[in-house]
Amino acid sequence: MKFSNLITSCAGLIVGSALLIGLAVQSEAAEFSLAKARVGDGIPKSLTGKPGDAKKGRSTAIHRKRGNCLACHTMPAPEQADHGNIGPDLTGVGSRYKPAELRLRLVSSKTLNSDTLMPSFYLKSGFHRVQKKWKGKTILKAQDIEDILAYLVTLKDK
Repeated sequence: MKFSNLITSCAGLIVGSALLIGLAVQSEAAEFSLAKARVGDGIPKSLTGKPGDAKKGRSTAIHRKRGNCLACHTMPAPEQADHGNIGPDLTGVGSRYKPAELRLRLVSSKTLNSDTLMPSFYLKSGFHRVQKKWKGKTILKAQDIEDILAYLVTLKDK
């Protein structure tokens, strides 16, 4: 198999699995406007108005049927096998990015890199060929985003 075909297949598998594995989908993003929330390369304000819970965020991030960050990223989660290597290693990510920058990457990484394979976890429009049951819905809830963010900012370089 050609490398380009392998990458395309992997991208389809990742995005397809994120949509098909039944991740929580919420209508709460109906009021969310990325254009209004974004400031430079980040989203400085919480999506919920309250801080996230790092313990819940870690659980969601490594859960194979919820955040599933391990599909693409290596993470400090030794209890989980088969970490991905398509995306950057998340070890120390809290030292490399500000919370606002991480929040934007979780909400819609494509606004910073149109070629990224990372799905937009908190947008519900602007996509092509979306299954009918997923139209107008987000992959994760706002609180899930804030919880994952709370976890990611704890991942500091030593």
